[in-house]
Amino acid sequence: MAKKKPEENPKRISSHTSSAAREKPEKRKEMKQPKQANIFFLAVIVVVIAVCIGPLMAEISAPDFGHSKHVGLKMDEALLTVINELETKILVFWRSERCYQCLYQLLGVVPAGSSPGQPGSADFSVSTQHEITLQLNSAPEAQEICKVQFHFGEHGNYSLWMKNLNNVSLTNCSLVTNSEPVNSNMPILVAFFVFVGLALIFAVGCRVLRFGVVRGFVLRISGTMETERLINSELGSPRTDGLVTDNILPSPANANRRLRSLDTFRGISLVIMVFVNYGGGRYWFFRHSSWNGLTVADLVFPWFVFIMGTSIALSINSMLRGGASRSSLLKKVIWRSAQLFLIGVFIINPNYCLGPLSIDNLRIPGVLQRLAWSYLVVASLDLLVARGHLDILTTDAWWSPGLDIILYWPAWVCVLLMEIVWLCLTFLLPVPDCPTGYLGPGGIGDMGLHANCTGGAAGYIDRRLLGEQHIYQSPSSKVIYATKMPFDPEGVLGSINSVLMAFLGLQAGKILLHYRDVPTSVISRFLIWGLLLGAISAVLTECSTDKGFIPVNKNLWSLSYVTTLACFAFVLLVLVYYTIDVKKWWSGAPFYYPGMNSILVYVGHEVFEDYFPFRWHMANSQSHAEHLIQNILATSLWVVISYILYRKRIFWKI
Repeated sequence: MAKKKPEENPKRISSHTSSAAREKPEKRKEMKQPKQANIFFLAVIVVVIAVCIGPLMAEISAPDFGHSKHVGLKMDEALLTVINELETKILVFWRSERCYQCLYQLLGVVPAGSSPGQPGSADFSVSTQHEITLQLNSAPEAQEICKVQFHFGEHGNYSLWMKNLNNVSLTNCSLVTNSEPVNSNMPILVAFFVFVGLALIFAVGCRVLRFGVVRGFVLRISGTMETERLINSELGSPRTDGLVTDNILPSPANANRRLRSLDTFRGISLVIMVFVNYGGGRYWFFRHSSWNGLTVADLVFPWFVFIMGTSIALSINSMLRGGASRSSLLKKVIWRSAQLFLIGVFIINPNYCLGPLSIDNLRIPGVLQRLAWSYLVVASLDLLVARGHLDILTTDAWWSPGLDIILYWPAWVCVLLMEIVWLCLTFLLPVPDCPTGYLGPGGIGDMGLHANCTGGAAGYIDRRLLGEQHIYQSPSSKVIYATKMPFDPEGVLGSINSVLMAFLGLQAGKILLHYRDVPTSVISRFLIWGLLLGAISAVLTECSTDKGFIPVNKNLWSLSYVTTLACFAFVLLVLVYYTIDVKKWWSGAPFYYPGMNSILVYVGHEVFEDYFPFRWHMANSQSHAEHLIQNILATSLWVVISYILYRKRIFWKI
């Protein structure tokens, strides 16, 4: 998923069926005040928000007498003073340890000492996100004097002394901490414990409310049957009524079972996606990886594509059983794909940040566009091979253990052929002035030899087919690799692998269809798929970030990225399926509710991102804690909105 413009300067280191309430007959007067339940619900929200804000506000408002923050420092920066006692001026260069095979970048110049006892000095702000290496060279001959590798702390104050030892030819470089850094991760820790505490209170409260005495006491206090309905439906044990369908396909009329775990899985992906898109507290691990590797932000979009594929399998099977024709379903698939694509291009296009949309700079690829393409291809393939009635299939044949794959072999052949096309284009397509098969970021990576080759064949195809002005202008590779070329992480070539991701989700749906009455078979097959995909990832990457044959790369949607994230998806799906639909230990709340209204929540959070109460003017825009409060509250508001819409039975389906 495409990121917002990076802020770091690269030149500086820096079902929806709620159970029918079994209501006891009461007097009619108890039903005359339904607003009391709403007031109670709003009061609970206010209390929860107050509990969340209190500790975090304390973190940012409490004076810190142990740390002196330099006035010019920004978020994720520290102050470094280089003190030069040598007789020649010094050139200071830097390189991030996250930057693979990168050139050193000039940080600044430190003048020579004017006289003995009067050293020269210069102040620099350095990045604290990752460990960095400082290289100090003498000027003008540019001879290396020393190297210092260190991970600076946010708002720390450091001094780097350069002095000659007794032997004039030997130079000593020593790093001194003048002022200890702040713990910038403390707000995350506080927020984590707050939410864990709320979850525990919720779990204990659900258990306590099951006792008749407590329930009667609550009913007497509330004086309304609405409380009992809430206890019996949403706060009690979850029920599985009706077959799961994705928001893109309407719910079938004759559904016979609904798996809450799938909506919960979708909701988990969506909530993290919203939090990341809103900024994630401006922490680097909630931003997309600059090139190879994974961060939290890189997990959620593939999971959303995966669970969309799972829902496609269940939806189409249900509709075929309901008597719908394949041709009519294909028309609906095409129409809904077109709607998703148009919404992505014209409603949530990131180029709105640059002013009114213009045909000259309209970004064509995007998140919803990628979803539309993946949905169109995978749903069309499934319509070709799907079977409406699985209960008449034999289970006595020798090949029956592989029924969920063998029956759909034509679709598998198509997807494998698409993957061969991706491999051939990626590694065999000639790219002008770039090595064939190049997968690097360009810029200062690879020692600056391929500065304009960002993304290799993937970037070249986008620039040729779409034009440089119609793709993403601020890729995450700018942050560390200082790239100059536009590159789109939702580009044309990567769309092939997004189809593979959705198809692996479709396979999960086939497993649920064929073994829906045998949870142990479902779980074992999910784990086998997770193990197989994890083994493929280990081979492709050689268990390294940068040195494998095909590194894990979100920008390219590389093959190893898909297999790795699909492995994680199968494991996560096992966990939620087992705890929600098998053991019924968890209802899926609160993630279940945004999962039921995923398109509305995603489009809504993009459209209203810059409006109050999702964003407001901050007292200190360089505070992780204040950003974290804002982003958590904005994300929580969408969860609350999705819950209210769920209660009102309002769902946006296209």
